[in-house]
Amino acid sequence: MKAIFNRRSVRKYEDKPVEREKIEKLLRAAMQAPSAGNQQPWEFIVIEDKKTLKKLSEASPYSKMVANSAATFVLLSRTEGLKFLGCSPQDMGAAAENLLLEAVELGLGAVWLGIAPVEERMNYIKNMFNLPGNIEPFALIPVGYPDGQKNEFVDRFDETRVHYGSWK
Repeated sequence: MKAIFNRRSVRKYEDKPVEREKIEKLLRAAMQAPSAGNQQPWEFIVIEDKKTLKKLSEASPYSKMVANSAATFVLLSRTEGLKFLGCSPQDMGAAAENLLLEAVELGLGAVWLGIAPVEERMNYIKNMFNLPGNIEPFALIPVGYPDGQKNEFVDRFDETRVHYGSWK
């Protein structure tokens, strides 16, 4: 799967909207992720409004590129009605990665910005969107058409990190 090997963190975007069909494909990809007990804890807020993107870009010291994205996905996790609450971070991570890989397939650039477990960042998102108590912010994923940077292969394989049969 080329997308796995070509995916890069893209932080600069053209001033061009992402088509609604592509937004939906990104969401569909995210929701195809595996989850513990098929609990599917995810919820999403899609932000395209420039004024809201600017405010959202202040969620962390590392989220400035959100302001110039075409859209940013706010990934949220439910805390109620889950069979395996402790597995939600893994479930959300799988959803985030699916979204990032689909972005590559669609010719888009994206970057995963951690919100959880940093309380200050989580509270910023909770307050900004007036989230109910059973919804926890997980991450932001700004997307757009890459401005300069490309999704292209960089070999990260390191055989010294592979252990067959035992640690040594």
